[in-house]
Amino acid sequence: MNRKTATATLSVASNTFLIAVKLAVGIVTGSVSVLSEAIHSLFDLIAAIIAFFSVRLSDTPPDDDHPYGHGKIEGLSGMVEALLIFAAAGLIIFEAVKKIMEGPEIAFPIAGVAVMALSAAINIVVSRRLYKVARETGSIALEADALHLKTDVYTSAGVAIGLLLLWVTDIQLLDPIVAIAVACLILYESYQMLSKALSPLVDKRLSDGEIALIHEAIGRHHDSCIGFHEMRTRSSGNVRYVDLHLELPKYLTVEESHRICDAIETDIEAKLPRTEVTIHVEPCSPETCGTCDHRTPRCG
Repeated sequence: MNRKTATATLSVASNTFLIAVKLAVGIVTGSVSVLSEAIHSLFDLIAAIIAFFSVRLSDTPPDDDHPYGHGKIEGLSGMVEALLIFAAAGLIIFEAVKKIMEGPEIAFPIAGVAVMALSAAINIVVSRRLYKVARETGSIALEADALHLKTDVYTSAGVAIGLLLLWVTDIQLLDPIVAIAVACLILYESYQMLSKALSPLVDKRLSDGEIALIHEAIGRHHDSCIGFHEMRTRSSGNVRYVDLHLELPKYLTVEESHRICDAIETDIEAKLPRTEVTIHVEPCSPETCGTCDHRTPRCG
């Protein structure tokens, strides 16, 4: 089992445990805010299971039908996770409004505070682990799962504070109001996640910072190449793709041109791991260079 799969398994296990505890306490106390957190964790569990399978599939090597690999599976899983979270928020709002209309009655609110504190502590540990592995492996699915759990930390803290205030003031409406606030945070989370997941699916270019690193890598070879143009970038899962047209002095041999291209590709991949670079070589033109006839070591 690789690191990505093992980390996804950790998320599945922690969410399963928290669902059981939150459901038990929510039923005993009658707190809609605690039950809303149980629903949130249930959808997080579904998302974690999706992430578990997507990271395994996305690491499958390229084949005849998928020559660019299976990286976009992670983007698809992130989109599904975002839609699931959106549905969870709708269900929480429905239950909270229902409680307001019926008149809530909460028993043992301090038990809800305890389980929310436990939930926040567990999710802090697991989300940090998910973020660490997601950054190191470039996994969108694990990053989306980490975002789930990070939001859970905030919502659990909000529910705990709401129940503490309810315990002190005995204002029962605080419970469904806190549940609605939790749902609003979840809606914001789903929007962020959907935006993140859709970017690679629609072949959005790499970030400005990543493109700057590519320019820097090519710039190191200014003594060999004249310039470049028509650069295109995109990502698929944890793999970046870069293709560009490179202008070289026309007197260079094929072997010399190939060596320069290899060096540029190596430098780009050193700055941006998991990057596949494709270079189309073009001879310099009179507009960009007029000294090639002199076989100088540098043109332009």
